[in-house]
Amino acid sequence: MRLIDNNTYHVPVLLKESVDGLSIHPGGVYVDVTFGGGGHSKEILSRIADNGHLYSFDQDADAEQNVIPNEHFTFVCSNFRYLKNWMRYYGEEGIDGLLADLGVSSHHFDDESRGFSFRFDSPLDMRMNKRAGKTAADIVNEYEEEALADIFYLYGELRNARRIAAAIVKARSSQKIETTTDFIHVVEPFFKREREKKDMAKLFQALRIEVNHEMDALKEMLKAATEILKPGGRLSVITYHSLEDRIVKNVMKTGNPEGKVVQDFYGRIESPFRLINNKVIIPDQEEQERNPRSRSAKLRIAEKR
Repeated sequence: MRLIDNNTYHVPVLLKESVDGLSIHPGGVYVDVTFGGGGHSKEILSRIADNGHLYSFDQDADAEQNVIPNEHFTFVCSNFRYLKNWMRYYGEEGIDGLLADLGVSSHHFDDESRGFSFRFDSPLDMRMNKRAGKTAADIVNEYEEEALADIFYLYGELRNARRIAAAIVKARSSQKIETTTDFIHVVEPFFKREREKKDMAKLFQALRIEVNHEMDALKEMLKAATEILKPGGRLSVITYHSLEDRIVKNVMKTGNPEGKVVQDFYGRIESPFRLINNKVIIPDQEEQERNPRSRSAKLRIAEKR
């Protein structure tokens, strides 16, 4: 088994702010749906005592090496979309708080073998769970041109999505696209030099979201959280791009991912949540300089009514 240094596996973003947002009481039941290197989980555990308990989710087998030996802690090796099923399995009828640090961990970007970054020549994989599902290579070699264009436009917000998709289909007809270098060679001509890194990052993001079904999983997790949070329970979520942030904001404001407003007889918006911070919390300048990943982070906190 490859050993991983959990001090560099993932640097937690907005650590104090996100955990403070849970308003933890020592005997409560909490869930960290994005365990990673365990940074947020350790902070939550430091505030738990008595009958309190923390359940932490991660579908990546690498994260299991960071498991915390603590009687108040349970690691769940699973996608967080199955949150409700697992809480039922452990006999938890309700939880007092849930924390999610969405997106990709530092470890995934820095691991040359995973295919998440265009900095390395590696197999075009991008699976959070290496034990199941289609790889990014499967998608670029098998999806129809229109489906690829939709992915790049919807998840990467790239205006030239159709041209990129057409180039991929043409290139794969003569040779399979198997590595990040193969992929970059095909798409690079469509990016202007001054925006190349930003647009390439958007393209890789789009593929990663499709590979891991991130938007569907997020919606399912938030729906489950809405149902199992106790009255007064807190939802503390860190997002990194507009797609996931829009979903989180909509759920917190209206109770549904689409942001469909339901009003009562008096015209008041009916939502299962009360916003704790109307304005998003972002990392201060010191954290942004210390941890570049934090520069796009936004923290939203809501309380179950």
